[in-house]
Amino acid sequence: MFNYAHTMNILFLNSARRGWGGNEKSIQIAADALSKHHTVILGYRSEIIGQNFDVQKYKLPFLFEADLYTILSLISIVKKHRIEVIISTKRKEYAIGGILARMSGVKSIIWLGANRKLKNTITNRLVYGWLASGIIVNANRIKETLLETPFMKPQKIRVIYNGIDIQKLDRAAATSTGHGGIFTISAMGRIDNNKGFDFLIKSYARFLSLESGIEAQLVIIGDGPCKKQLEILACQLDLGEKIRFTGFLPNPYPELCQSDIYASTSISEGLSIALLEAMYLSNAPVSTLAGGGVAEIIEHGKNGFLLEYGDESALSDTLLGLYKSKKLRQDIATIAKQTIAERYSVTQMTAEISDFCREV
Repeated sequence: MFNYAHTMNILFLNSARRGWGGNEKSIQIAADALSKHHTVILGYRSEIIGQNFDVQKYKLPFLFEADLYTILSLISIVKKHRIEVIISTKRKEYAIGGILARMSGVKSIIWLGANRKLKNTITNRLVYGWLASGIIVNANRIKETLLETPFMKPQKIRVIYNGIDIQKLDRAAATSTGHGGIFTISAMGRIDNNKGFDFLIKSYARFLSLESGIEAQLVIIGDGPCKKQLEILACQLDLGEKIRFTGFLPNPYPELCQSDIYASTSISEGLSIALLEAMYLSNAPVSTLAGGGVAEIIEHGKNGFLLEYGDESALSDTLLGLYKSKKLRQDIATIAKQTIAERYSVTQMTAEISDFCREV
């Protein structure tokens, strides 16, 4: 179906230092899939990033945007592996990747997973306009936001939806012990202010108070700087055994396989890989609009539910409706899985990234 006759040498850069997140998971899926047809190299900073990639990799400091040691080391890597395209995946290395590309005579692509409006500054014109040969985004809404900046050109931006490893998820579902019986809401991601877990916990507490005798649990998968704060909030709301923090899980799929509802409550989000995986694993999704990108996946009332961030009444009422109707949540989950299977394959994503790299 897709033409991989022209193989390429691609260098991914990731300067994350605060752990594993959805952006890193998306990149890992893309890099591993691309490595089946192309030579893929990774330059990384954090050990947890390197541990999760199966391609050849180099650990580098990525101290700041013009880190000379990192740039010189990368020049050597580019020459050694005859790199043709550099894909930078974090804001810090957008400049590093662009400078490296200009110095080495190769092309630079920015991977942007957040719905972020750019200011019309000299720095942004340099990094996003002159140094970058192209920009990959995972939602049309992100492209629209970028184009609000005067210097951005539409032909430079390519919307490529995140792909998920369906075979891996099928294996996880096949080995699952089955649903535990109790109504379960799951959520996953780096525990920081942007993910809106405090909003989720408050709405969950309200949901439990709407009727007596509700048997449910909330499972939050992940780690981050706000975890302790959320644990204190859970105690203040007297949630006790009804909420569980798992910490970071290298393999979260057993938890997702036992979950009924997946809640994505971010303030701002591009296209959450965790949401896609949860939908494929037959979770009925409930999500904030989070900037609008999620509306490209979820059709409200058909394959999930959309609401505004901060609307605790809307979220708790939605959870109650799904709790009271097993048929509703199963119907929603079935259509949600079909949506992901049809639109978010890793094969499609890999082909589109390959094509875009050739174009630039």
